Amino acid sequence: MSFYDSTPVGRIISRVSSDLSIVDLELAVKLTFTVGSTVNTYFTLGILAVLTWPILVIIIPTVYLTILLQKFYYASAKELMRLDGTSKSLVTSHLAQSIAGVVTIRAFGEEDRFFVEHLNLIDNNASPFFHSFSANEWLIQRLEMLCALVIASFALAITLLPFQASDSGLIGMALSYGLSLNVFVVFSVQVQCQLSNMIVSVERLEQYMHILSEAPEIIEDNRPSSNWPSTGRVDIQNLKIRYQPNSPLVLQGISCVFEGGNKIGIVGRTGSGKTTLISALFRLVEPTEGRIIIDELDITTIGLHDLRSNFGIIPQEPTLFNGSIRYNIDPLGEHSDQEIWQVLEKCQLRDAIQDKKDGLDSLVVQDGSNWSLGQRQLFCLGRALLKRRKILVLDEATASIDNATDTIIQKTIREEFQDCTVITVAHRIPTVIDCSMVLVMKDGKVMEYDEPSKLMSQPDSLFAQLVNEYWSQHKTS
Repeated sequence: MSFYDSTPVGRIISRVSSDLSIVDLELAVKLTFTVGSTVNTYFTLGILAVLTWPILVIIIPTVYLTILLQKFYYASAKELMRLDGTSKSLVTSHLAQSIAGVVTIRAFGEEDRFFVEHLNLIDNNASPFFHSFSANEWLIQRLEMLCALVIASFALAITLLPFQASDSGLIGMALSYGLSLNVFVVFSVQVQCQLSNMIVSVERLEQYMHILSEAPEIIEDNRPSSNWPSTGRVDIQNLKIRYQPNSPLVLQGISCVFEGGNKIGIVGRTGSGKTTLISALFRLVEPTEGRIIIDELDITTIGLHDLRSNFGIIPQEPTLFNGSIRYNIDPLGEHSDQEIWQVLEKCQLRDAIQDKKDGLDSLVVQDGSNWSLGQRQLFCLGRALLKRRKILVLDEATASIDNATDTIIQKTIREEFQDCTVITVAHRIPTVIDCSMVLVMKDGKVMEYDEPSKLMSQPDSLFAQLVNEYWSQHKTS
């Protein structure tokens, strides 16, 4: 997952679209032309060398100069093609981001700024493409000048030097082969130039063929029991995490225990490491040091599918798929319609769906854009209710929804997940006031871990400061 976090989406789209299209559709054809023209050129040179050996005085310097020109061309052409691919990725990234945020862009009236920025990116992409085309023309022009010099020398020698009548056939053949040499050399180099550009696409794709993959989905020799986790106890022992081998630690030795059935609130300022801790729980990023033990089982010893499928999560950005309501609530088809309706009633979505003509078969478009943001988040709540896992994670699930929907989610979680371990990454401080324990983080470290009432009774505690800041901002707004 770190690959998608650190790689712009435009770069990925560029390589799996334009670069892959070049390799699939153009590479084989250009390679065939390159091999054919190269073989024809070398056979032509060989026949000339055998039948009119003195022409080697011309052929050898010509081939040497041609190789020098090609090396000089390759030094710049490959870099220009790489620049073209990189700048094209920026265009694709900007377009994808603009489409994703089109509502926000229109709300703030920034259409013109984004349009101008897009045109600037297109101009930046056109520059290396133009220079790449110019480099091709530069090489072809000099090769044609070289071939024209050779042909002119042949014609002048035929005119000025005395030959016998019996030599007329060899003279004509040398001239005709000299003319054909001009065509073959120029054509061969043109195709090789195009092929060298395609090699850059192959190199760009080859970089994505050696990306480190995640851990195995299933480890047959060490699969958890069917009822794991049974109590939901989470023991974090000296957990240290960094995103890259040489980057600084994001989590710096966190140690704490989430008892089974407790409601844990995780708070802290932006960049304190809250989301990284949740990512470590799902093994989106692997620990550098330390362990996470859930119900006496080290999560790094089991497969990712066995780990993630046994957790419930309500993310900050609700994810819905193109399909029916039934498919979005129960993607694997493991539950009956009656169970789905019961869950929808608990999420207060039953009436809204019953008003639809097709009921559970009503359409949900990609990302759920035909439903409100609050309804999308309630769909994710319904998904978690239907799975009924012992550990439920709320990654700032109520940060971007209205207070009414927030109230529904909090009430449903309190009633339906009483015996479950609920880990809440909080954006709104009141969300964690009712939690059993509150974990306060700062700069990747645990600053406080205690009951919220005890932390509130200490005016100098970091949690009390965060609460006071929240209410002061709330009153001001």
